[in-house]
Amino acid sequence: MVVTNNSRQTVTVGGVFCNLPQVVVSGPALPMSLGPRSSTSFQVIFQPNSAGAYSGTLTVSAGRNGGQLTTVSVLGNGISSSANTQPTYLLSPSANSLAFGSQLIGSGSSQSLTLTNTGAGSVSVSQVTYTGAGFSVSGFSGAATLASGQSLSLSVSFAPSAAGNVTGSVSVVSTATNSPATIALSGTGIQPQISVIPSSVAFGNVITGVTNTQTVTVKNPGSATLTVSQASLAGTGYSLSGLTTPLSIAPGGSASFNVGFSPASAGTFSGSLALTSNAPTSPLAVNLSGTGGAASYQLSASPTSMSFGSLTTGTSTAQTVTLTNIGNSSLSVSQVTGSGTGFSLSAIGLPLTLAAGQTASFSVTFAPAAAGSATGSVTVVSNAANSPLTLALSGTGTAPVSHTVAISWTPSASTYNGFNVYRGTTSGGPYTRVDSALISTPSYSDTSVTSGQTYYYVATEVDATGVESAYSSEVSAVIP
Repeated sequence: MVVTNNSRQTVTVGGVFCNLPQVVVSGPALPMSLGPRSSTSFQVIFQPNSAGAYSGTLTVSAGRNGGQLTTVSVLGNGISSSANTQPTYLLSPSANSLAFGSQLIGSGSSQSLTLTNTGAGSVSVSQVTYTGAGFSVSGFSGAATLASGQSLSLSVSFAPSAAGNVTGSVSVVSTATNSPATIALSGTGIQPQISVIPSSVAFGNVITGVTNTQTVTVKNPGSATLTVSQASLAGTGYSLSGLTTPLSIAPGGSASFNVGFSPASAGTFSGSLALTSNAPTSPLAVNLSGTGGAASYQLSASPTSMSFGSLTTGTSTAQTVTLTNIGNSSLSVSQVTGSGTGFSLSAIGLPLTLAAGQTASFSVTFAPAAAGSATGSVTVVSNAANSPLTLALSGTGTAPVSHTVAISWTPSASTYNGFNVYRGTTSGGPYTRVDSALISTPSYSDTSVTSGQTYYYVATEVDATGVESAYSSEVSAVIP
């Protein structure tokens, strides 16, 4: 029977079925793709088990999704051996195809294949051959004759040597009319793979007594489950955490664990991590390296000294001091004290622990109470090698400078009761009265002025009746 795809698109032949158990169909493995204008052949074998007429239907499942059904009528007539002097020669396999599924590379599996003489006459099997990488057939010694109803048992094995899909076939050559009988074979070779990120682990410089940890990720880019059965460390100071064996990783999956390095002494240390698995590259080695270094404790201050310059008594100014741990280990600051008249420190929480590279700040304030030079210091006590750390302080207190502005004016009348003086910091006012009581003479000395300021003055005249005149002309005074 020939099946032809008359369309312009590829279709899928899903199956060929007959509702008569006396009809056997053999041919290519199904389902299969059939290109445009292409054909494929199937062998339809009629095997009556009794005399009489047989009528049935042969159905072909096809179409782009295998949903199109085509039926063909099947008619046959079985006759008894006494009525037919010509024997039939038929050899029927127990299966038209064998599928082995996924098989791990390096292992194998077998399936049985039975060849039965379903005809009326003896059939001689002369050749059994197979194709396809990884497939093999056993059970045939080179020649076999099967009487009617007799069977030959074969064993078909699949042992893939490479990953990927494999197809093949078994071909049986005999004296049967349906020779050669062809059985399709299929299987998939699968294999786990292993990769490690990073491929080597470098810890760099690690202080003795301190543990540095890095993460290692194992990936399986293969097509079968990866099993890590053992993890072995070599080298001084190295450790593993977060890994329990056996460890199974699905295809495309990953798992992570930690490798630690804790040197007990100074020096360079090398090591390795060996991962034993079912991958073909087992065992996989990951190189480890690290250097142990002695701990150093060093504290620096910025600035190293502070000069506050000249400062008027009764005022204050502050500067910030920053402490930095410039060693490679944590250190503790236990005491920060200041000395010197007029100097004071802001609060700092003690004891203070600084990790390597960490900083802390506090402020120093200078508030002279008297004129003259002042010196002092800040002392920082810690477990650093350069403790105590001392910072020099200096400053000068100066007495405040007093200034006086003297102004005078000419009265507008010969008789007057007194005068008022007004002052402002902007030309044209507003002005504020600076005298607390009427001034009896046309002059005034203002001692409440500040250096660096410009003042503007006006005066008024009050007559005997208490009436105050308008503002006089404005005068200004610049205070150096």
